[in-house]
Amino acid sequence: MSMSSGHLEPRPTGGEISPGRHETALQGLQSFETLILDILAKSGLPTDGILVGVEERHALMESTGFALMRLPVEQRGQANYISKMIIAGSVGLFDAALNYLWDETVLELRKRVVNFDLQYFYEVAEKNDNKRKDLKDEDDLPKLDDQKLLGGCREIGLISDTGFQELDLIRYMRNWASAAHPNQVQLDGLQLANWLGTCIKHVITLPYDHITAQVKKLLVKVKEKRLDDGAIREITTFFVNLPPVQADPLASGLFGRYTDLTTGPETLDNIRRLWPELWPKISDETRYNFGFRLGRFRANGDQPQAVLARQLIDLVAGATYLPSEERAWELDGALDELIDAHNGWSNFYTEPPIARRLQELVGQHGDVPEGLSRKYVLGIVEVFLTNGNGIAVNADPIYRDLIARFNPQQASLALRSFTDSVIVSKLQQALPQSQWTELLGLIENKLTGRNDRELFDAVRAFPAKPNLLTKDPEIKTRLKHFGA
Repeated sequence: MSMSSGHLEPRPTGGEISPGRHETALQGLQSFETLILDILAKSGLPTDGILVGVEERHALMESTGFALMRLPVEQRGQANYISKMIIAGSVGLFDAALNYLWDETVLELRKRVVNFDLQYFYEVAEKNDNKRKDLKDEDDLPKLDDQKLLGGCREIGLISDTGFQELDLIRYMRNWASAAHPNQVQLDGLQLANWLGTCIKHVITLPYDHITAQVKKLLVKVKEKRLDDGAIREITTFFVNLPPVQADPLASGLFGRYTDLTTGPETLDNIRRLWPELWPKISDETRYNFGFRLGRFRANGDQPQAVLARQLIDLVAGATYLPSEERAWELDGALDELIDAHNGWSNFYTEPPIARRLQELVGQHGDVPEGLSRKYVLGIVEVFLTNGNGIAVNADPIYRDLIARFNPQQASLALRSFTDSVIVSKLQQALPQSQWTELLGLIENKLTGRNDRELFDAVRAFPAKPNLLTKDPEIKTRLKHFGA
């Protein structure tokens, strides 16, 4: 650079470095090293192991050019930290060079995030709802640590899995072998040049893959305006072959956008229309996470957000993914409602919607909290046996399905339900007696314990009406094995 008029003037870019100039530069570096180490020694400061040897610096300088070949000329003019990395490396400060390289990587990752969709990134990268409240714009990106930045970029497709692994190694080395955390880990020139190439290849110049590009377009459309039927069909067609690894972060982003109190009505409408089509592609882990987030909204007193979260869960009959505490409370209430409807007027019409609600709450595997298991089984048996006046034809298939979901423990409770006073009372009537025989057939193959099987055989062989089962001496004896 020129020093005319006391100002530094930028050098012209481009051109080749001749071998002669290269040798002169190396000699200059050696002279500089001798000078600076001499000054340190005279000042009583350490000199051993401070600077990397000239050979390693030479390897770095020789290899850097190959790494930079991937970086377009127009982008090089903005890569300030790469310049600092090369300068630090040339004078033997490889730890500082690694630090500058990582700074460039983080800067470029943040640029990619901002250019993609910042709100979507925050929803995916920061799993904690309370912390996410503080993430509003690009000025908040530094609040995320480097691990979350990398992980979030990988999840939304801004870096590949391979790129994530290689960058995470550089992050680790930066933390334990750079000037950021001084220690005695030895770095070499080829490593640094290779890591520079990795950052250029996997961050700075990496294009979006097809799915990531489509997601970006989708996010723009969803918040831009209310989508018409044609746009909805186009987007849902994209969902057809979407694997969970890409569907999960997209769903998390849409869930977060839907529960954001600042989201406009057009965007809310768009998400509601897309949600049922995306739901089948989402993993169970992510579905349960939505339930946990609803629970956290309630626990934190964020009732408006809890209402919005519940809307999306109800839209896809996803109550089985609610937290056990929330689901137990709802299941208990639904059982009470069902029994009230069963014993009220017009039960043929009032039972089915509540039965479907129960079906949704217990899920495919009949998952019922332990504390509600007895109440649940007795309730289902009670309504299945009918009120004696006729079968609720729209509810009966649901009850049969719920009984089919009983596990062996629940089936055992159903078998012994004849000891309950409400069930005994029902079993005095002809229709419930017929339904009782049906019930035994539905649970027979679910009974696995020896005591259950022996009691089942005794109950089925009982010659009198089932309301008299508890009077039989043999059955009384067998019930003692259950503490009944």
